[in-house]
Amino acid sequence: MKKFPKGFYWGAATAGYQVEGWNENTDWSEAARKGKVPPAGRLCDHYNLYDKDFALAKELGHNAHRFGIEWARIEPEPGEFNHEEVEHYRDVLKSLHKHGLEPFVTLWHFTLPVWFAESGGFEREDADIIFARYCKFVVEELGDLCTHFATINEPNVWAGHGYLFGSWPPFKRAKIFTKTLGKDDGSTARVGAVPQFGNFLRYRKVEQNLIKAHKRAYTVIKELSPQTQVSLVKHVHVFCSNWNPFNFLKAKAMNYLQSGKFMSAIDTHLDELSLNYYRRTKFGDRKVYQKSDMGWEMYPEGIYRALLSLKKYNKPVYVSEAGVADEEDRFRADYIRKQVKATHRAIEAGVDVRGHMYWSLLDNYEWALGTEKKFGLIEVNYQTLERKPRLSAYEYKKIIERNGLD
Repeated sequence: MKKFPKGFYWGAATAGYQVEGWNENTDWSEAARKGKVPPAGRLCDHYNLYDKDFALAKELGHNAHRFGIEWARIEPEPGEFNHEEVEHYRDVLKSLHKHGLEPFVTLWHFTLPVWFAESGGFEREDADIIFARYCKFVVEELGDLCTHFATINEPNVWAGHGYLFGSWPPFKRAKIFTKTLGKDDGSTARVGAVPQFGNFLRYRKVEQNLIKAHKRAYTVIKELSPQTQVSLVKHVHVFCSNWNPFNFLKAKAMNYLQSGKFMSAIDTHLDELSLNYYRRTKFGDRKVYQKSDMGWEMYPEGIYRALLSLKKYNKPVYVSEAGVADEEDRFRADYIRKQVKATHRAIEAGVDVRGHMYWSLLDNYEWALGTEKKFGLIEVNYQTLERKPRLSAYEYKKIIERNGLD
C-alpha cells in the first residue's frame, strides 16, 4: 500500500474564464467577438453554480480546490476595483470552507482585462507595477479566507502561445531565422498571424516582464501579509532522451529553456511551488504511445520527473494541475492511478509534495479549442447545465478515501 502523508490535500482545479461564463471584459472575449477564438458564452455557469459544484467535489472525497480569480472582473478599468465582484469571490471562498475544501487561489490565469491588453499588456514597461497593484488588492480583500495564493499560471505557456505560435491573444507569431513557429491544431492558421522575427524578441521581453511581475507581486503580498504562502504555477514539460549523447544534451537544453531558466530567476521569491504536468518528450524514443483527445502522448508516469526537477528548490510542492482529455472516459481512471503512483514515487525520492489536484473538476473551455475537449471529472451538459460525475471520478475518490493506493 502506497500511503500519502497525513493531511495530504486531494482535489481538482478550475480556472475562472474556462468555467464561470459571461466574462465579456477580457482579451479572450474580445478575440471571440472578432472570430479569432471560439466564443465562451455561458459555459457551465460556474459563476452562479459554484456552491453546487463544490458540494459535488465534497461528495467525491475532495478536501481541496484550486480556482482562478478573474482580473477583468476585479479591475474592469485601470485602478478601479469592483467591490461587488470582490464580494462574489468572498462568497466562493466561504462556500469552499463550508464544504471542507482548502482553497488554492490563482490570481491570474491567462485572461487579461481589455484595458490592460489594449495598452500593451505584459509588453508594458510598468506591467509589473500594474500587476502587483492588482495582486495586493486581492490578497488584502480575500487573504483572511485563503492561505495559498499563486501569482501567475503557466507564464511560459501563455507567452509561447501568444508571442511565438500566434494562436492566443495577442496573436503574435514568431519566425526564428528560417523556422516559422505555429500550432498544428488549426488555432494558428485560424487567426492568420504573420510570422515575424520581432515577435521572438517580444517573447523574450514579455518573459522578463513576467519574472519582474511575479517578483514584485510576491514582495508586496509578503509585506502586506507575511503569513500568506505565495507560489507561481509552473508548467513542466518533461524532456528526456535515449542513450544518444546528442539527444541527452538536447533534452538538457530544452528542460532549461522550458523550466529551469524561469524558475532560477524567481526561486528566491517563492514560499511553495505549484506544478502543472501534461506532457513528456523523449528524444530518440520510437515507441508508439496511446494519445489523448488532445492528440498528446499519454505518459502520466512523467509527473515523477517533473516533480523531481523541483526538488532542488527545497520548498513544499503542490500538483496544481494534471489530467487528461478523455470524452468517453475510457482511460482516465487508469491515467489518474498511474499519475498518483508516480507522485508517491516522487515523495519517496524526497520531494515535499503536499497535495494533488486533478485537472479539471468540470468540463471546461479549452482556450482556442473551445469546449470540445473533455478534461472533467464531472461531465457537463452545456444545454441543460446538468452535472454528472464520470466513473473515473469515483476511482479517484477511492484513492482519496484511502489516502493511497496499491
